[in-house]
Amino acid sequence: MGLGASQKAERPARAWQRMLSGRRLDLLDPSPLDIEIEDIAHGLARVARWNGQTVGEHAFSVAQHSLLVARIGEKLFAKSKPHWYMALLLHDAPEYVVGDMISPFKAVIGGDYKSLENRLQQAIHLRFSLPPELSKAELRAIKSCDRMAAFFEATRLAGFSDAEAARFFSRPRGVTGQDVSDLLKPLPAHQAQGAFLDAFGHLASRLAMEP
Repeated sequence: MGLGASQKAERPARAWQRMLSGRRLDLLDPSPLDIEIEDIAHGLARVARWNGQTVGEHAFSVAQHSLLVARIGEKLFAKSKPHWYMALLLHDAPEYVVGDMISPFKAVIGGDYKSLENRLQQAIHLRFSLPPELSKAELRAIKSCDRMAAFFEATRLAGFSDAEAARFFSRPRGVTGQDVSDLLKPLPAHQAQGAFLDAFGHLASRLAMEP
């Protein structure tokens, strides 16, 4: 016997996503136990930065963006604690399920998106033994690296002029295009995924030795 219209209306909406690892991640109440780095790497390597409006045969993925931000952080903040470098690599990790929404669209959606993103970020941090919330100084440093990466991407990949990018993003200081040029070539998804996992493994080893 089929469901009536009222019964269908009462059925709760599905709020979880099945991952390739087999995990079911509840997007509204994410559990650290349902988060796997392989799922994160797979997803981020297939999410395009700039809504895909970048030059090259392949999309420039969030996985590559994360590696770029991590490179900038390593160069500018050489004496930071290992947990900060891991947080830097994972700063956009929630996008493996929510996607990379460009800033103008985030502004339209408002707080609901940010709340969801924050819950996912806290669960990711707990999964990988990071502080649930970073200090204001650590967050500012991550934001600075993120904006510098955006400047390089905007001018090298997304068609922005130098002057236009300078109005919207931080003009890089202490790091040059030559320092990161090898990370600005869009890669096939499987290569970006592998590079992200390699970087995570290296940082996890450092984090394990942190007192």
